Amino acid sequence: MLSIGRKIQEYRVKNGFSQETLAEKMNVSRQSVSKWELGQTLPEVDKIISMSKLFSVSADNLLAINEKLSDKPNKNQLKFGMYLVVKDFKKAYDFYEAFLSIKGLIISPDMFAQFFINDICFSIMNEAKLQGHDYSGINSSAAVGGDHKFVLNFWINDLQAEYERVKGLNIGAVTEIIQKHTNYYFFNLYDPDNNVIEITGNYNNLME
Repeated sequence: MLSIGRKIQEYRVKNGFSQETLAEKMNVSRQSVSKWELGQTLPEVDKIISMSKLFSVSADNLLAINEKLSDKPNKNQLKFGMYLVVKDFKKAYDFYEAFLSIKGLIISPDMFAQFFINDICFSIMNEAKLQGHDYSGINSSAAVGGDHKFVLNFWINDLQAEYERVKGLNIGAVTEIIQKHTNYYFFNLYDPDNNVIEITGNYNNLME
């Protein structure tokens, strides 16, 4: 179960609002919104009602009051997130914003941003500002500053429609749809750092 603060952040990002924009709409300070999202304070009831209308969700959904106690996460359970190291932060941010069709949450300008996808946090990090972060693996001489930091994999129900959408975005090189074996079709999209995005799904090849 997500906290109220996390849900506020999630719905704010999904709706493309910055903290400043949400604060203006709620007639509060940006610091107030930040404290809500960090769980330092709780919004007043009238603010919760206003936000539920703004986000087009029920107040119950925002508060998660209908979720069962047994649904609470195990505090010792690992949480999953993904970090991608990029060379050009702005170019990478614009690329993933277009590809994912969602607004990212910029935590630190020109350094760190997050995209929330089905409650999973996908982050991009500026390679030039990674002091203290090791992304090169055990063998520090291998892959330092190199491309292909990892492969992102996405599944879509209609692979042909997604292929046409991605091609239309014109945001990076795209392969043709490839048949790996009998029931596995995919195509690759390459981001500004040449990282591989593999997209697979249901595909009906009418030319066969």
